[in-house]
Amino acid sequence: MNKHLKGILMVLIGSMLWGATGPMMEWILHEGAINASFMLTIRLLLAGIALLSFIKWRGQNVTAIWKNKYWATSLVLFSLIGMLGVQYTFVATINSSNAVFATLLQFLAPIFIILYVSFANKMLPPIYQVLGIIGTLVGLFLLLTNGQLNELLVSNSALIWGVALGFAFAFYTVYPVKIMNEWGVMQVVAWSMIVGGSVLGIISGLWQWEQWAVLMQPQILLMMLGVIFFGTIAFVLFLGSMTYITPVETSVLSSMEPLTATAVSIVWLGRTLELYQFVGVVVMLLFVTWLSIEGDRQSRKNALEK
Repeated sequence: MNKHLKGILMVLIGSMLWGATGPMMEWILHEGAINASFMLTIRLLLAGIALLSFIKWRGQNVTAIWKNKYWATSLVLFSLIGMLGVQYTFVATINSSNAVFATLLQFLAPIFIILYVSFANKMLPPIYQVLGIIGTLVGLFLLLTNGQLNELLVSNSALIWGVALGFAFAFYTVYPVKIMNEWGVMQVVAWSMIVGGSVLGIISGLWQWEQWAVLMQPQILLMMLGVIFFGTIAFVLFLGSMTYITPVETSVLSSMEPLTATAVSIVWLGRTLELYQFVGVVVMLLFVTWLSIEGDRQSRKNALEK
């Protein structure tokens, strides 16, 4: 199998698995009476320990990264703002609304990246980026309101968590490139899960017995193991795909994530989208995809002019 095809398959499978875990977590939170912090702590710690054990078993040195102050600091920042930030805001958005909404709000990330780059360079974004932002926000408006100006279909808290999710996902996408190139995707993901899970566990009180009692119920436990297993594979595949394909291809193909979450939610949870909400989903995905493709085209054009 050539590397390009491998990268395409990795991001497709990873996006679909991550999309499927959203409805699974929604079910656990709404049916299992487990709070978001407890569920996320268990998920991060077990997944991180499993990944790190696998890396160690393969003979890699898993502690060297902590002996370099620069890389250790970078890892802690990514663990708290990137890994824990994305995971917590994602789960909190699900808890306040649903898996479909949470999955789609991740696609606000390109807007935050554009605004950051424009601010850092002290210049306005190019016209195609402005149009992309406007189009994405129009799609988001339709998703949130179903075209009714006086009606918001999600709570204010869900909207706040959703925007925070888009910001965290932007950081998660941009920040770890250097550290992952230096230490490898799996090791960075494993340690960031362990650090993020440990901090959240200390803050939220991992020792709460009533939460453990609910978790030990067979259905809840089985679903939780599924979330951990599929979610961990999804993270590794998604980040690993960037080694073989371009960020544009990754962005375009990751649209399978909200589509999978929507399909699973409709079939399994009986959730439906109104007509204008569905239109909003399509509009968001189209404009985010166009932003990536046009951005790549402009980059190539500027490189040729130089």
